[in-house]
Amino acid sequence: MADKPRDHHRGVVLRTEWISPHMVRVVVGGDGLRDFATAGLTDHYVKLVFPYEGVDYPEPFSVRNVRETMPRELWPRLRTYTVRAWDPDALELTLDFVVHGDEGLAGPWAARAVPGDVIHLLGPGGGYAPDPEADWHLLAGDESALPAIATALESLPEGAPARVFVEVDGPEEEQKLHTPGDARVVWLYRGERPVGEALVRAVRGMDFPPGDVQAFVHGEAGFVKDLRRHLRLERGIALERLSISGYWRLGVDDEGWRAVKRDWNREVEAEESAAIA
Repeated sequence: MADKPRDHHRGVVLRTEWISPHMVRVVVGGDGLRDFATAGLTDHYVKLVFPYEGVDYPEPFSVRNVRETMPRELWPRLRTYTVRAWDPDALELTLDFVVHGDEGLAGPWAARAVPGDVIHLLGPGGGYAPDPEADWHLLAGDESALPAIATALESLPEGAPARVFVEVDGPEEEQKLHTPGDARVVWLYRGERPVGEALVRAVRGMDFPPGDVQAFVHGEAGFVKDLRRHLRLERGIALERLSISGYWRLGVDDEGWRAVKRDWNREVEAEESAAIA
């Protein structure tokens, strides 16, 4: 089971960089990250803390203090993001954000971030890293999974075979991905199609190499459900060889998705168990 993020940290924006038209990289640092530590996973994540403007919060500021002393409607909002990189010597934490104008909360913040801005965060959590004993690896996801996929590729053993499918809006959203493994990367352009349609079709249509596969499939919950069912029931992949989760759900904000995600997962597992039986 993935670790739950607990520790509260204070980061200061050091620099930002647009790495594609809809993705901005934000590097935060400072002594407030001195106790931050990762554990060798490639899907480490943090929960960014966004207090409401104009509200006086208790000092020292922390989510725990706020929840113990303030009404629920004033609790800061949390947004989950993958750790793209962590440099413990420089105390620099790199996060990549998908940005679609003023849509959402964290994306617009990242788009406007400037050096000196402060961001509080919880974590890290995580639960996946490429298994060096796997015969080959399958990595599939949309933009929200791209940081974790890129980090996993960088961590593959030398020459490890990998099949990689990444769905993005269009060719301008491609990124250079580096790996010591033997990775075949397919970029899928969504265009006007629903999120995940191209990705599901590509994974369903691929010829699976023989041997033990470890799969990482993350992104919008609808296509994640389709691919989980395909990999478990049609491809016969054992659950312990899958890292698969809905990072987000179309039409639902982060709070709404967190509120129903556990029940949604139970429904998916129940449907899967019934089909296997």
